[in-house]
Amino acid sequence: MKRIGLLTSGGDCQALNAAMRGVVKGLSNNVDELEVYGFYDGYKGLIYGQYRLLTSTDFSGILTKGGTILGTSRQPFKLMREPDEKGLNKVEAMKQTYYKLNLDCLVILGGNGTQKTANLLREEGLNIIHLPKTIDNDIYGTDVTFGFQSAIDIAADAIDCIHTTASSHSRIFIVEVMGHKVGWLTLYAGLAAGADIILLPEIPYDDNKVIEAIQKRSKSGKGFTILAVAEGAISKKDAKLSKKDYKKKLEQSSHPSVSYEVAEMIKKKTGIETRVTVPGHMQRGGSPCPYDRALCSRLGAAAAKAILDGDFGNMIAMKSNKTVRVPLEKVAGRLKMVEPDSPIIKEAKFMGISFGD
Repeated sequence: MKRIGLLTSGGDCQALNAAMRGVVKGLSNNVDELEVYGFYDGYKGLIYGQYRLLTSTDFSGILTKGGTILGTSRQPFKLMREPDEKGLNKVEAMKQTYYKLNLDCLVILGGNGTQKTANLLREEGLNIIHLPKTIDNDIYGTDVTFGFQSAIDIAADAIDCIHTTASSHSRIFIVEVMGHKVGWLTLYAGLAAGADIILLPEIPYDDNKVIEAIQKRSKSGKGFTILAVAEGAISKKDAKLSKKDYKKKLEQSSHPSVSYEVAEMIKKKTGIETRVTVPGHMQRGGSPCPYDRALCSRLGAAAAKAILDGDFGNMIAMKSNKTVRVPLEKVAGRLKMVEPDSPIIKEAKFMGISFGD
């Protein structure tokens, strides 16, 4: 008998269900007896013992279903060792739930914060497998995270749709793409949809360089410009501020986000009408794309194999199109950033795309 737990934590994405299905199918096809416990709303379910025994019916027809059948929540890692409002020791509570169910392994699907707590539980002696989920593609140690490609499709489609109205009205349009700390999603969506200017958190922009790129297009006879702007994009001026001062600036700003600040700057310096479109949480929603379905099936199967091998404490990653086991202790807490001098940035610039630098 194999007993495993499943939980999904942090922001949702399109392929969580597909990944859980891959794990369960991989195990059920190779063991005679299997019990799968699903924890509701991420770590919250593990802390407060909110779970149920899942059956094969739960995993039928969910390959194409977005979101998560278990629900999710954000439980900040920095608060995990602090008692809850009733004084409950959350780490001990999670361990007690694990041992109460006599689990052989807990499979945790989530992003960076989720991964840090997964590593904490590994350090506490639990058998853990982590699957890298995030539309941001910012988990260190894997080439790609599931949810990323599905989000690219949605963000790129939004930019595609903006192209027709921008060209019709000879306007400047900004499409704000998700990504507070890293710009992978904005970079790939912008490239895929033919954005003229791409602003990323990793490459602080200069207002004048942005204006130069717009004016260059105008002089060449292009009546419109499309900007793909990450929600965490930052100007060179603001990048020089301390974290405290920058946070204060944002709190006092009259703009809903950086995209509106950029739009106001462009309108002021060029006189051209500039509009902002924010796809927002649409980028997390809908069905997973075929690539993510296949990716999650592979990651799930590889996770099942690691469980059967008794090889715990790992993230199941993709490296050069192969599934590999990466020790959590080597990757937890690290971000995979867009390098300003990386080949993809150089190639984009070679094509004339401006990054405002």
